[in-house]
Amino acid sequence: MDIKNAQLIVDEWIKEHGVRYFNELTNMAQLTEEVGEVARIIARRYGEQSEKESDKGKDLGEELADVVFVVLCLANQTGIDLQAAFDKKMTVKTKRDHNRHHNNQKLK
Repeated sequence: MDIKNAQLIVDEWIKEHGVRYFNELTNMAQLTEEVGEVARIIARRYGEQSEKESDKGKDLGEELADVVFVVLCLANQTGIDLQAAFDKKMTVKTKRDHNRHHNNQKLK
């Protein structure tokens, strides 16, 4: 599935199952909350913090999907074609970072 299609699926879900989009500020707060949940799992599972028993059953993929869902909501409600923005960003990053990363001694 491409990003454009994902945006349509989220929009259809909101229309069918939600009442409306939360406003942009509420969705920004939701995004922050979801990113925090991802950070908690990664810090405890892959970082140096010990994982609490209550966190061991958490699904990182599900939490990342929550982040993507809210990002797609924000793109929809602000009129952003996220596929076009992503494609443009990949072009910029490819031109800007190809040699930079290959020449970075810290990555060798």
